[in-house]
Amino acid sequence: MASVDLTPRQARKAYGGDGGTYYEWSPADLPMLELANIGGAKLSLNAGGLALPSFSDSGKVAYVLQGKGTCGIVLPEASKEKVIAVKEGDSLALPFGVVTWWHNLPESPIELVILFLGDTSKAHKAGQFTNMQLTGATGIFTGFSTEFVGRAWDLAESDAVKLVSSQPASGIVKIKSGQKLPEPSAADREGMALNCLEAPLDVDIKNGGRVVVLNTANLPMVKEVGLGADLVRIDGHSMCSPGFSCDSAYQVTYFIRGSGRVQVVGADGKRVLDTHVEGGNLFIVPRFCVVSKIADASGLQWFSIITTPNPIFSHLAGKTSVWKAISPEVLEASFNATPEMEKLFRSKRLDSEIFFAPN
Repeated sequence: MASVDLTPRQARKAYGGDGGTYYEWSPADLPMLELANIGGAKLSLNAGGLALPSFSDSGKVAYVLQGKGTCGIVLPEASKEKVIAVKEGDSLALPFGVVTWWHNLPESPIELVILFLGDTSKAHKAGQFTNMQLTGATGIFTGFSTEFVGRAWDLAESDAVKLVSSQPASGIVKIKSGQKLPEPSAADREGMALNCLEAPLDVDIKNGGRVVVLNTANLPMVKEVGLGADLVRIDGHSMCSPGFSCDSAYQVTYFIRGSGRVQVVGADGKRVLDTHVEGGNLFIVPRFCVVSKIADASGLQWFSIITTPNPIFSHLAGKTSVWKAISPEVLEASFNATPEMEKLFRSKRLDSEIFFAPN
């Protein structure tokens, strides 16, 4: 474990143009991506930007970090696309085989930014997404001969050549002034997206923090992806209890905004990470390692995926911690502590769980 660099990293630009930019995290920068078979990427669309239709080699969870826009989703074997209005806080589960496009409205004052985290265990490259573009300079039909394209689409070869070569851009474009795209449908959104900033809170601790958990109950599509997720917001100088995933899952965390400190402890009581984090950082907690975070004055907000659709965590501090369940005699013997020290220890954190507000 000590040889694996757990340092949180920022994403690097992969490609882009007038319409926006696609960023990704590479296993070369963040080795845990390959070890955990996890991919991470961000799409940033300028006003009028359109991410061309594509499909991926990985199931993903998408989270809208900023802005408002439209997402088109074509599920496998569907005869019609779903067109969904998306805004900051929305999370969507995108299983294998879905074709998606994303659009930022031409009149938008800010960029539309979407985070993608997912499982790359069946991908071309461990720890990295490969997106297959349907159109554009790198579209899959540029690889077929005009004979094949013409036969597939029932077009004359001259028309097939014209259609395939008419979009010179790759991946992301900016739509022409006055060009209209489909209007979103409220019916299409049902069951496809959950807004984590508006959903009922699973945990709400005054001056401590709040959590919304995505699972098969509130977003059934996560079952198709095989991932769980949560949005966590902790207040200034608050602490997130030391804890670990007790079902062998990896926890992949993207820090949205704010800053703070993170410590991770692994086998043999070794601290394998002690670092400062800020918005834009991505890091991965190895299986069974214990992690804790303390926010700076600005607070700290993060979105995580967990590599199981209904994750279970054990905490090592607070009223729901393992220590509150262990008998006093075992606790005394384990710490080699006096009964008085055991009583003092047990008397603390009787009302606090998961998040601890500053004293």
